[in-house]
Amino acid sequence: MGLDAWNLPGERAGRPAPDDLAERRKAISAIPQQVEPGTTVSQEAFGGVPSLVVAVPDPVRTVFYLHGGGYRLGEAAGWTGFASRLAAAADARIVLVDYRLSPEAPFPGALRDAASAYDAVLTAFGPVTVGGDSAGGGLAAALALAIRDAGRPAPVALMLLSPWLDQTFESGAYARSGATDQLFGLEAARTGSDLYLQGHDPRDPLVSPVLADLAGLPATLLFAGGSEVLLDDATQFAQRAAAARVSVEAHFVAGMQHVWPTVFPDLPESTRALATMARFLRDN
Repeated sequence: MGLDAWNLPGERAGRPAPDDLAERRKAISAIPQQVEPGTTVSQEAFGGVPSLVVAVPDPVRTVFYLHGGGYRLGEAAGWTGFASRLAAAADARIVLVDYRLSPEAPFPGALRDAASAYDAVLTAFGPVTVGGDSAGGGLAAALALAIRDAGRPAPVALMLLSPWLDQTFESGAYARSGATDQLFGLEAARTGSDLYLQGHDPRDPLVSPVLADLAGLPATLLFAGGSEVLLDDATQFAQRAAAARVSVEAHFVAGMQHVWPTVFPDLPESTRALATMARFLRDN
């Protein structure tokens, strides 16, 4: 069954990436990844969307994972180190989806790619947990909403790491934590939003899931750092989800930076976060 069954917004023409963005993408893609012994990385395509599958032998569960990067940076290969640690800890396969980036593919390009890949991954592996970090966390939440609204088979759980869930920029955390967040700030957020939305309404729940009716979402695990500008996105989403009778487990850790479990693996807090994710995946 194709994307027509999802009733998603149609494709829109984008604009070319500026030279500085193309250079940043090259630099990020050159960062080496350390993959855990005993895990494998294979190239696949699901629903026509290029992806990487990072897995242990005979995995017992599957995570459908959407990487961060402000909707304009990043690729699946840059998350293989984190995915291999999570796969080893949770006896899992992690499907890293290389959704299209903006400004070449503005909203809803990334969401349409995620939906196509989601259907194909379900067919290949059965029920999955949907997860993501930063912009990928916002995309994961938007995908869960689109799945619910289209009546598609629901994920067993939702796992969000420092998710970007509000593109209205009304959060007070940008002013409160702008000087302490080393990885993501207001200027970066505004630039990413402009390239992704290209005039689309930032209050669309598929862009800012914190504004959505969250009833009917699956059990959700949330992480955010006390020193990051997206802390309010996560706390507000957790409160609204709980009020909508969604099962929510949230970890807001003082002093932590944006997406600390993925980029600072040697921190004790990251080790604990990884163990929490593995336990959550086993329990759901």
